[in-house]
Amino acid sequence: MLAVLPGQVTLSDRRSRRSWPVQLAPYQLGAVPVTQARYAQVTGQRPSTTRGDQLPVENVSWWDAVRFCNLLSQRAGLAPAYRLDADLESVEWDASADGYRLPTEAEWEHACRAGTAGPRYGQLDEIAWYRGNSRERIHEVGGKQPNPWGLFDLLGNVWEWCWDVYDAEVYGAYRVLRGGGWFDEHWSCRASVRRRSHPTFRIDDVGFRVARSA
Repeated sequence: MLAVLPGQVTLSDRRSRRSWPVQLAPYQLGAVPVTQARYAQVTGQRPSTTRGDQLPVENVSWWDAVRFCNLLSQRAGLAPAYRLDADLESVEWDASADGYRLPTEAEWEHACRAGTAGPRYGQLDEIAWYRGNSRERIHEVGGKQPNPWGLFDLLGNVWEWCWDVYDAEVYGAYRVLRGGGWFDEHWSCRASVRRRSHPTFRIDDVGFRVARSA
């Protein structure tokens, strides 16, 4: 986990052509996406399509990621960030909890940009696994250059679940995905790109990383 400085980020939505600023308090973010080894250690499960301890865990839903955060918090003796109902149909985020959680999409984009102003924090081939260099397969975490704040793989390799609902009026419960994946073209691997999916969705290029409030 790395400390991320407070700041402001401006989010934008292409469909509605709307932009909005978000002020952020300091927080912590995983230096790399959750690996298959770490996921198995915490949950006892190995759901990924392609196996490898240092590969990002994939084929995990948003609900899987939320449950992982709570289990990891319990193992560390921290207060779980999420209150889940028995049927996993609703979840509440306890913002006062000190446990692990998913980043908000504002936190994710702020961390991804790391003080840079362009669509990416470096040359794409040097910082990300994407369709142009991945040989159409997933890669171990930390294999490309980090951003200026020391965070790896924010672009490429696997899309990352965020806490936020994408657009409740249009897409209901769909949650935000960020970052682009190993099978995506270069235009999907940019700091501002937003994708959405149902919280039960699982596929081989979607994973997540964890955050904690400071």
